[in-house]
Amino acid sequence: MARRFLATCTTLLLSLGAVADNWPFVTLATAPFVPPELHVTKSGETDPGYIFIGPRGNQDQGTAALIYSDDGHLVYQGPTEVAANFKVQKLFNEDVITFWAGNMMKLGFGYGTVHILDNTYQEIYTVRLQDNFVSPEGDHQESYIDLHESHITTRNTLLVTAYNVTQHDLTSIGGKPDDYMLDGMFYEIDIATNEIVFSWNALNHLDEIPLEKSKQGLGGDFGTHEKPWDAYHINSVNLLDDGYIISLRHYWSGIHVRNDGSVAWQLSGEKGAGDFEIDDNAIFSWQHDIRIYNQTSEGMVLNLFNNANTPTDEVAPTTGLSLGVDLVNRKVSALRVLSDDGDVIHSVSQGSFQLMSEQTNHVFLGYGSIAKVKEYDANNNQVLSAQFGEDNAVASYRGYKCQWKATPFWKPALVAQRAPDDLTRVWMSWNGATEYDNWAIYSAPSLDSDDTKFLKTVERAGFETRVDFTGLKSSFLQVVARKGDIPLGTSEIITF
Repeated sequence: MARRFLATCTTLLLSLGAVADNWPFVTLATAPFVPPELHVTKSGETDPGYIFIGPRGNQDQGTAALIYSDDGHLVYQGPTEVAANFKVQKLFNEDVITFWAGNMMKLGFGYGTVHILDNTYQEIYTVRLQDNFVSPEGDHQESYIDLHESHITTRNTLLVTAYNVTQHDLTSIGGKPDDYMLDGMFYEIDIATNEIVFSWNALNHLDEIPLEKSKQGLGGDFGTHEKPWDAYHINSVNLLDDGYIISLRHYWSGIHVRNDGSVAWQLSGEKGAGDFEIDDNAIFSWQHDIRIYNQTSEGMVLNLFNNANTPTDEVAPTTGLSLGVDLVNRKVSALRVLSDDGDVIHSVSQGSFQLMSEQTNHVFLGYGSIAKVKEYDANNNQVLSAQFGEDNAVASYRGYKCQWKATPFWKPALVAQRAPDDLTRVWMSWNGATEYDNWAIYSAPSLDSDDTKFLKTVERAGFETRVDFTGLKSSFLQVVARKGDIPLGTSEIITF
């Protein structure tokens, strides 16, 4: 496992998809969306929740924050933009949805903002980062938050990653004295004020995490201002009782950073490296999404997505790992190893590990560069698999399954069309709404009339519901989305 790969791997990590793949898309009458179809198979009992992804690589119109039901129906599509880290989090004890949107670069990171929406999809906070940054192109960015992390803490702050182009002597790894590299950084930001609470950068700690131990070799034309070398590649940040733990993909390690910025320990996925002895089943490499649970002074549970592969080297099947960390004896053991024997996956980049519930112990894995997500039960059996693109052609940086209730601030959409044989076809949808289960359909004498006439009710059928009328005389219609008999949203009156 102790191999170093050329830096050309980095350019491939997040650059999937200028070319559309052949995966089928959803087409709608009531919205200009063309999201990918989500093909779902279930093989056991699943936990409740909606599937949250941000696909890239299908086509421009398919790039957005997307929510699907776990039987494959679209529930919500956000604005057409590159989105990552789309999920439900707690802020001030309320459920919110959060996502990063911005410019995703071929170098393997991005510049953008974090958007926080309430359960009506109103944007209540927009988090931006400004500091002394240099970009590869040398231009100014509205916000320098990187796509890899946007994690809300229990103290209502936001943990984010960032990358700064820095000139540095790389002769110790075969480079030049005036080469350029990326300084891996993370920030804790106060959500309400956008003030920086804490910041940390890797290059201030070279005595503890030296460049020479990076697994990402310097090769090709990397080391220039336009293509800086990435020694560390921070891709997740988690709050600890006495600091933070960060995932360094190019170091095959989780690093405990104390509140004063010093490094307390390194947990490496490579045997004989770092500060812990690891058992054979706990080996990992090129990992993403380190998360901590059940922390005490003596130990913790550490979960991660073990890619174990790069775009140029296929080493082992990708797995989800849950590790028991003994801080007293400095030992690490594998508690769970999650993989689907019937569908062996080699994910070369990106990915996520979500413990859905500490009661059921179900886990949801997003496979990053492979357009799949899977749910595993407490016995490590795969109980749900969903695909939204062709393998290695479409990616979602992370994938989640979250419980979510929302009633949008916008009105339901309604389209009607006359057809031959005195037929009228009517389509209804309400983007993002989760709580309604039926539609009430009314005719009206004019666009501004309050004197509507009830026609019929129909059950909700996925994202978009269609009903046909024969002999409908009115040219004005209105629909009401309801839960039982309770109205939740009313469309405009339309004419056709």
